[in-house]
Amino acid sequence: QVQLVESGGGSVQAGGSLRLSCAASRYTVDYYHMAWFRQALGKEREGVASIDIDGRTNYADSVKGRFTISKDNAKNSLYLQMSRLKPEDTATYYCAANYLRPGTWSDARDFTYWGQGTQVTVSS
Repeated sequence: QVQLVESGGGSVQAGGSLRLSCAASRYTVDYYHMAWFRQALGKEREGVASIDIDGRTNYADSVKGRFTISKDNAKNSLYLQMSRLKPEDTATYYCAANYLRPGTWSDARDFTYWGQGTQVTVSS
């Protein structure tokens, strides 16, 4: 059973940085395709970034150049380094995993396992 636990959320002023972590069950990061999603109040869940088992990454246009997804197989962990944060980045951030390669990396329906989420609030 895959378990994902996010941490690292919080409140920050615009222009600041945060690093989110996702602690995964053993071997999940090695063999599963991983991603970060976010959901703002009243909006649909959207893909932020993904990383596949080979380390290839994808980013939403809105975060390119500001966010970096990475993983540490030895620590069974996924990370999202967020810089130059904007108020529109405010959302609950979720870690997600899927064994099969997602058809669309940013489609939440293509991911089976989810963490409970961590809140990120960016004030102007």
